[in-house]
Amino acid sequence: MSSPKKRGARRGPVPDILGPRLELVLVGINPGLISAARRAHFANPQNPFWRLLHESGLVPRRLDPSEQRELLKYGIGITNLVASETASAAELGPEDFERGRRALAVKLGRLRPRAIAFVGVTAYRGFSGHSAGKALELGEQPEGLYGARLFVLPNPSGRNAHYQYPQMLELFGSMARALGRKTSG
Repeated sequence: MSSPKKRGARRGPVPDILGPRLELVLVGINPGLISAARRAHFANPQNPFWRLLHESGLVPRRLDPSEQRELLKYGIGITNLVASETASAAELGPEDFERGRRALAVKLGRLRPRAIAFVGVTAYRGFSGHSAGKALELGEQPEGLYGARLFVLPNPSGRNAHYQYPQMLELFGSMARALGRKTSG
């Protein structure tokens, strides 16, 4: 008899920070172990996510992960494609993505935000089924989703060595400008 996976068994999921009339919903792939332990999105102190939100102009001050509910004051929500925590997204299987796709589709269809941003190519591909073999340009996508503008941003996790901070800041800043959140460089 094989032992069940121990993901998410004791801590419960990181809570969604969602509400009515959101301008933007940020979608991560799934919580890491530190985020799950703290029940906060992007809670690893090495992850520059919260710094990116501030420096890009999406929020007027740098928030701590423990202040994640403050995002709602700025018209921003945050959720994950997959609720279960893992040490690495590579631990997620097709069933995790399928379950996550169904749940996220219901949330986004109900909320109808003005914009949706997948924070990570893997999160976007896991939701959309966009093939890893097909080229994907980051930033605003030509197709929308549920009537919302659609953005794909790099995952700021330290495990993501594809983008340096200045590149990530430019992409987050480009989205902020597109949403009318930032007027300069």
